[in-house]
Amino acid sequence: MKLKTCFFKNDGDANIGLLILRLFIGAAMLSHGWSKLGAGMEGFVGFVTSLGVPAPQLMAYLAVFAETGGALLLLLGLLTRPAALMIILTMLVAIFGAHGGDGFAAQEAAWLYLVPSLLFFLKGAGKWSLDWAIGRKAGINN
Repeated sequence: MKLKTCFFKNDGDANIGLLILRLFIGAAMLSHGWSKLGAGMEGFVGFVTSLGVPAPQLMAYLAVFAETGGALLLLLGLLTRPAALMIILTMLVAIFGAHGGDGFAAQEAAWLYLVPSLLFFLKGAGKWSLDWAIGRKAGINN
């Protein structure tokens, strides 16, 4: 194999990369939501209240829903764009609300969830997903 071909030829299928990233981000995000549920919501509601977020109890439950339900949907590649949007909104609150006055190191995890979620919001889940299978059956995907 020529070195030029190895580095510059675009003959791969990006869908396997989307699958790997989607599974990792979904599973990692699910661990965050699951840990909040396991610890009891009272502590997290108290934390959200301390941020001065309006309707803190509702917002805390929506965040946990995004981190569990959105993560599960992302893992399955089902309703990927709405799931990604839920995660994006939750991570924006984490970045600019919970860690707004902190440096990048404190915000880093939220950014690392936000950016791939933005990719899935814009691109979709790829061919290795339930979205693709449903779209194919409906005649939307080739």
